[in-house]
Amino acid sequence: MNSIVTPANTSAQLTERLGQLPKPVLLFIAARVKTLGLSLTPVAAGTWLAAQSGGWSLPVMIAAMVAAAMIQIGTNLWNDAADGGRGTDGPNRLGPPRMTGLGLLDAALVRRAAIGAFGIAALFGLWLTMIGGWPVVAIGLVSLALGYFYSMGPRPLSHTALGEGLVVLFFGIVAVGGTVYLHGQPLTGAVLVLGIITGLPAAAVLLINNHRDRELDQIAGRKTLAIVIGQGTTRVIYALFLVAALIGAVLFSATGFQSALPLLPAGIIAVGLISSMMKTPVSYGLNRLIAGTVGYQILLLSGIAFARAIGM
Repeated sequence: MNSIVTPANTSAQLTERLGQLPKPVLLFIAARVKTLGLSLTPVAAGTWLAAQSGGWSLPVMIAAMVAAAMIQIGTNLWNDAADGGRGTDGPNRLGPPRMTGLGLLDAALVRRAAIGAFGIAALFGLWLTMIGGWPVVAIGLVSLALGYFYSMGPRPLSHTALGEGLVVLFFGIVAVGGTVYLHGQPLTGAVLVLGIITGLPAAAVLLINNHRDRELDQIAGRKTLAIVIGQGTTRVIYALFLVAALIGAVLFSATGFQSALPLLPAGIIAVGLISSMMKTPVSYGLNRLIAGTVGYQILLLSGIAFARAIGM
């Protein structure tokens, strides 16, 4: 179905309810912490792989998680201020509410909060630099730059079809590989494979976002992947992302039928998510798939760990 479903609650009612909340709570909502699994899971995956390779460090894992989470929060806040300020995400938005677009928070305040989050990420990154050296500096600077240019500049990356590929690269391969490197373990082919497995569900989350927002994005002149390939193909690509990650997980960790059983729950969740994606029209209903896909990523990587343990 190609129709846009109008939500039961009007934007005016939503704005009125949110307007009763204090500014710190509104900033918390704008940070979209429900999706932080996308930045924390790759660090956990890289830590697990490092432990499998010979050793890991709890302080390194915590510092890397804080830095990754703060970069994601800073990006979300900056995106809220940028898109709200240019009128891209207004009251008719189908996704989670943008505080700036609804007029509930001043864009300058949201940008300051974003800069604060980036600053915290930089502080933890400095400590990690003392461990990992210049490669960590390079990764951190590129990550911070992407967080900024995703929504800002003459041609924001969020307006192009590059988003999903960048997510696989940075929320998958770079995040997993960087974590393994910080733990002092070698970068092998397993790092690349696990990074891709981790990044595909994260890219699926962005694809849902862009699929849901396609109407307003088209009005704003965006050319996201979902817009470029159309509604039907977007649903197919979402399914391929989940299936490819699951197949990769089985090949990566299972040595037989018994060791593959821990991945069965992820497979069942994948079938449910794909079915919902195929049947759900472009509407608020797609927001449920975001949380489900984040959960699928966590369940998938947990299944990999258990499958490896059984197969050993």
